[in-house]
This record gives sequence, C-alpha cells and structure tokens, in this order.
Amino acid sequence: MAAHGPVPLIDLSGFDTDPTRRGEIVDGVRTACEEIGFFLVAGHGVDEQLIDSLYSDAKAFFDLPLEEKMAVRRPHAGVSRGYFTVGQQSIAAAMGTGTTTDLLEALTFGPMGPFAEPTGSADDHIHFAPNRWPQTPATLQRRVEEYYAAMRGLAATIMRVFALALDLDEQHFADKTDRSPSNLRFNHYPEQERDPEPGQLRAAEHTDYGTLTILKVEDAPGGLEVRDRAGVWHAVGSVPGAFVVNIGDAMARWTNGRWVSTVHRVVNPSRDETIGSRRLSVPFFHSANHDTVIEAIPTCVAAGATPEFAPIAAGEYWRMKNDASMAPAGRAS
Repeated sequence: MAAHGPVPLIDLSGFDTDPTRRGEIVDGVRTACEEIGFFLVAGHGVDEQLIDSLYSDAKAFFDLPLEEKMAVRRPHAGVSRGYFTVGQQSIAAAMGTGTTTDLLEALTFGPMGPFAEPTGSADDHIHFAPNRWPQTPATLQRRVEEYYAAMRGLAATIMRVFALALDLDEQHFADKTDRSPSNLRFNHYPEQERDPEPGQLRAAEHTDYGTLTILKVEDAPGGLEVRDRAGVWHAVGSVPGAFVVNIGDAMARWTNGRWVSTVHRVVNPSRDETIGSRRLSVPFFHSANHDTVIEAIPTCVAAGATPEFAPIAAGEYWRMKNDASMAPAGRAS
C-alpha cells in the first residue's frame, strides 16, 4: 500500500472476493485509524464520469448570481440543507476556538429517496428536513441523487471494514447506520480577491462529527491539511481517482479514543496563487442513525476502566456541534 505523506493509500478492490486482500485492507485501515485518522481509498468503484458531471454542475451553481443561489438558502441555522454564503460559518467554533468566519460558501443535501423516511422522532424536522433543489443547472438533482446513493454504498463498505478492524462481526454497525441522516455538501472556496483577516482560513481547524467522511478534492491551490499526533501539519493533496476518508468524532467515541478523530483544516492559497485558486470539494458526512447511542465498544475499554466519553445520541451530538459552528453567523432569515 502506497503512502501519501503520513496518509496511506488503500486499494479496496478485492475486499469481497479475495481473502488475502481483505486481510490486508483491514490491517491497513486499522493502522491508519489508530495513527492518523485519515486514509485515501482507490478501487472504490464510483463512476468517474458521475464525479466529473457532479463537479461541472456544482460549479455552474456557484457561478450563478447571489440572488439565484439565495433562492435555496438554508431555512435556519439548525438545519443543514440548502445554500449559505461566505462568512456564515465558523467551523472552529464547534471546538471552542473560532475567532473568524470561514472563507467558503456551501450547498448541502441530506437524505433523499428511500433514505429520507421520517422516523417519528421529535428531531425529524432537523435530520430529515426537505432538501432545497436549485432549478439551475437542471441536471444537478439527478446527479446529486446518484452520487448520494454511491456514497452510501461506499460508506457501508468502509463501515464493514471498520467492524472487522475492531474484531467485531462484519455487520456490527449495519443496524446502527441503516437510517443514517448523512449529509452531502459542496464546499466552494472562491478566489480570494482581498487578503484574509489575521488567522482566517478557507476552513479553520476542526474535527468532523459523525462516523466517517468521504471527501473528493481537486488539485487546486490552498487545500486540505491534517495534524498528526505530534502536532505537525501535513498537506494531503489530490490523488487522481481516489477519495480522502477520515473518521469523525462518533468513531473516536465508539472506540474509546483508540481511533483518532484528527484535526484538519483547509488553508489559503499563497498570495501569488490567488488567480485561478478557486477550489471545490465534495464531502459526504456519514453518520449513525440520529437516535443511536454512541458509547464505547466494550472491547475498547480495559477491564475495570471507565470509558473516556459519556454515552450520547448521535443526533444530539451532531446538533450540539452544528449549532456551535453556525452561531457566529447568526440566524439565516
């Protein structure tokens, strides 16, 4: 398995057909989750033409006049659906460290099709809120639906790998993620026409909240960096045909801190790279069912020890973090 800096590249092909490859994949993922919390995946089977078409449509949306984008604006700060403008989020605030807003605009979609069935919970209006579909480009909804389904499938495979890496039954997480209110988001980082404020980044340092994130990035100035356990920042870069995968806080809590939810950020382009520095990334934030209680897996807790984290419902944890990240921007009207 090749390495990209400290972040390993893992080929998933053969996981379901070759016992030797399966063992290698599980071992590689286990090591990555324990050491850095990030890895890249190739051999994932997601159609490259779908990815290219999705990128084309997303960029066309962000090229629209602001008033057209605002037609699908986020209904209020507690719901992660629709569009929000540059300066409406400070993601580091969820860690209690945010002092400036992030230099990105975004468009977010939640569960759709057969994955969007309400559960009867009092929180359905947040986790299963209706998606807000732009009218332009006309093909965006179809491509988002196809890509969302592909990401759910890939996430389910990775969760099976996670279970085996933790010496659990391969389907251990299946009934804990089968109603997952996962979000697909387009993060658009425009060219920076003026200097950022001191300390202001495209996306300030943060961890993700759920089980795992599957991220598609493009090769453009000013990109993703991850912080290792020694506190050193490393650029991840773009690997053709690969996704970046990182575990979120839910997996760190499930594993009692054995696996690390790594702090990461998106840095600014250098001042001599600002022309042509537009960047689009597409994260799929996979989560547990919002009513699943995240508590330490018994095999991850030493005999007689107290778990590092208190149990908490996945949805409650997400709402707490999301609300904190949106607070500096105020409430959308």
